[in-house]
Amino acid sequence: MNHLLDMTPDAVAGELASLGQPAYRAGQVLEWVWRRGVTDFAEMANLPAELRRRLADRLAILTGRPARRTDAADGVIKLLVEWPDHRHVETVLIPAGGRRTACLSTQVGCPVGCAFCASGIGGLERTLSAGEIVEQIFHLQAACRQRVTHVVVMGMGEPLLNYDATVAAVRAMIDPARGGISARRVTVSTVGLPNQIRRLAGEDLPITLAISLHAPNDTLRRELIPAARGVPLEELIRAAAEFFARRHREVTLEYVLLAGVNDSPACAAELAAIARRLRCNVNLIRFNPVPGLDFRAPDERDVRGFRDHLRAAGVNVHIRASRGADADAACGQLRRGGGV
Repeated sequence: MNHLLDMTPDAVAGELASLGQPAYRAGQVLEWVWRRGVTDFAEMANLPAELRRRLADRLAILTGRPARRTDAADGVIKLLVEWPDHRHVETVLIPAGGRRTACLSTQVGCPVGCAFCASGIGGLERTLSAGEIVEQIFHLQAACRQRVTHVVVMGMGEPLLNYDATVAAVRAMIDPARGGISARRVTVSTVGLPNQIRRLAGEDLPITLAISLHAPNDTLRRELIPAARGVPLEELIRAAAEFFARRHREVTLEYVLLAGVNDSPACAAELAAIARRLRCNVNLIRFNPVPGLDFRAPDERDVRGFRDHLRAAGVNVHIRASRGADADAACGQLRRGGGV
């Protein structure tokens, strides 16, 4: 059975043509699913009853199910989604005023193995299809009963190691005939893979690129991010500069602050030197606790001092608010959620 969320509008039209249906039926199906959020063919009232039955036999709209929901005190919702093969991912809805941001996963587990992140504990089990990435939006919208307005592809996994599915999912989100989300409200995060960054720069996708930097020099970065051992910072900086040159979209540098590890004035000076070479913003993220990992967040005075050092150097820098930490839904806390 095919997954409808994996299918382009042309593929949906082809499926309906194979059933002897006129072209406009594809638009009706897409309207029901993407605009109205209907995930049961039986409820698509303007389709003939026999067609609804035949589509239900041939296509699945949703393939996973929310196995567990956790609500944080600040309104963040975390869902553990179970797929038919009994693999799990976590996905998060972050409300803020009129914004509802979906944080999506692209892999079951993560191969990168950042020393401070829960997602890589246990390694990688498998990648997600484009439909499975997009499907997380549907589950989050059902959980909050409102439409998602923004997307950050920053959940479990390395999106650019699941490149084709990630790009296809983004195209579905921003397609006016499908998700209809503005591309400028979509951010794709990567640990920093220069070849894939350059490839992404060649796509017609006016999205934001976020690079998980987390260290301002090669020695420390290789300690914190094992996957960075073959990627010199200089090469990553050049790729980020090329992304801006081709897409004219400022890059975001993500930097998790770890007390006594990467939060010194010397680290701030090195980070400022990198940031001044790029058209970029810097997001500082306080470390969120993960059981079994021996790191801690700096105190607030040190966080503000690090920020102020960057600002004094002319860097556009922000401290990202930590959301959902009491539900283990904050940055670095997502995991496969075993034991369900």
